[in-house]
Amino acid sequence: MTRQSFAWARALPVQPSSLRLIGLAVAVWLVLSLCTPMFNSVLNYQSMAFQVAEVGLFALVIALSMLTSGIDLSIVSVANLSAIVTAKVFVATGATNGGIGALLLGVAAGLLVGAVCGLVNGLIITRLNVSPILATLGTMQLFNGIAVGWTNGEAVYGMPPAFLALGSGTVFGVPTPFIVFVAVAALIGVLIARSGLGFRIRMSGANEVASRFAGVPTRAVLVKAYLLCGLIAAVAGMVVSARTASANADYGQSYVLLAIVIAVLGGTDPNGGRTSIPGVALAAIVLQMVASGFNLLGLSQFTYQIAQGVILIAVMGLATLTGRLHWRRILARPFSGPPTAPAEPTADPAPVGRSTTPIAERQSS
Repeated sequence: MTRQSFAWARALPVQPSSLRLIGLAVAVWLVLSLCTPMFNSVLNYQSMAFQVAEVGLFALVIALSMLTSGIDLSIVSVANLSAIVTAKVFVATGATNGGIGALLLGVAAGLLVGAVCGLVNGLIITRLNVSPILATLGTMQLFNGIAVGWTNGEAVYGMPPAFLALGSGTVFGVPTPFIVFVAVAALIGVLIARSGLGFRIRMSGANEVASRFAGVPTRAVLVKAYLLCGLIAAVAGMVVSARTASANADYGQSYVLLAIVIAVLGGTDPNGGRTSIPGVALAAIVLQMVASGFNLLGLSQFTYQIAQGVILIAVMGLATLTGRLHWRRILARPFSGPPTAPAEPTADPAPVGRSTTPIAERQSS
């Protein structure tokens, strides 16, 4: 068999990180299915689909910010502030008894706040030359302080039923939050892989200096990327507030670290330039499977945190090993036949550019 016999292996579009996650997902599903029969119930699958959307959307924001060789730590504060603005607009316009206009106005106001927060992050990073981790750490406190001061730390209620369906409704049995998560992930995946902005984001994250010399407006690209991060965080905030029927400034503070774990687990390079949106979505589902299984088994939240760390370390270690033993290289390697005897040594050919005429003959001539 020749190398061409396994040319299909090199042409497969599946990334190694996605293959590892698929294998991990199957292993987790098998173990939890054997440990608790309730894991495969329709009710449990629906519960997982309702819950995975929240942290999954946050993980998409982290993956997008890491793609730029940065990070956005303000995602939860942006989400909560956007949800509070949306709820305040609902209350002010009487959206509970109003029509579609009041509903759209509240949603548009929340999205606008998320975009403004993302724009603030991008301008601080690009114009003030502050590192992304410090810039978003500062804006995290800023946005959270605005939300707490505005509401006095109290939850905001009064959302219309049509908006609450975003967090508790179903479409043909599939929870609406999960549909929103899949739709946002698909849009971000297409944007990164197929659009000019996505290409420039990847270039800037891989090597900002080289991208600048290549004519890429890196500052404008970073601002647009963080603005997009703010929009996705606002969507996550609306999904959370619709599921809990309230908007609170203190909700989901632990989601930042979990979103980082999911993004890295899904194949995002923290140094920038590379991510896998399908991998991030799959990693969120895997960790939600573990959380639901542990809950059915009666294990504590601390055990789930330990499992997160073990899974992340195991996958990263496997990635290191498969970096040396890449599966496509193994499949593409030609099969050798039985060993043969070494060939008889032959005379060395004359060096290129040198004459083979003896020195005495050249001198006599």
